[in-house]
Amino acid sequence: MEQEKRNPVPDRLGDFAKDQRSLSTRAEALFWSQVRAGRLSGHKFKRQVPITPYIVDFLRPSARLIVELDGEPHDTVERRKRDAARDAWLRSQSFEIMRFTNDAFLGNPQLALDTILAVVERRSSTPPHSERLDP
Repeated sequence: MEQEKRNPVPDRLGDFAKDQRSLSTRAEALFWSQVRAGRLSGHKFKRQVPITPYIVDFLRPSARLIVELDGEPHDTVERRKRDAARDAWLRSQSFEIMRFTNDAFLGNPQLALDTILAVVERRSSTPPHSERLDP
């Protein structure tokens, strides 16, 4: 019997995510060039990932970390409300969301990458031996 997918993705959403990969903003293209293929200290990211019912910009699956790079369309009150509801739902699924404006990322990409790396490492690490309970 075929195992049920954990995150079944409707064809429409999967197709849209695929299209989005070819329509990157300058900030998204720069971010991707810095993190793809494990370039961020060996941590691999995926881009334009469907997490039904949403598509996230970038995902570090093992850390359950989402990175969103937001452009001008996210500046409206209505869009900020939708983003807040979306983020709340994703957090309820144990994801952490980091949002950067395109301008902030482009203005200091190294600062953003260092901040992201610190969160990835915090969410990926196991407790030090001194914090583990011995039998």
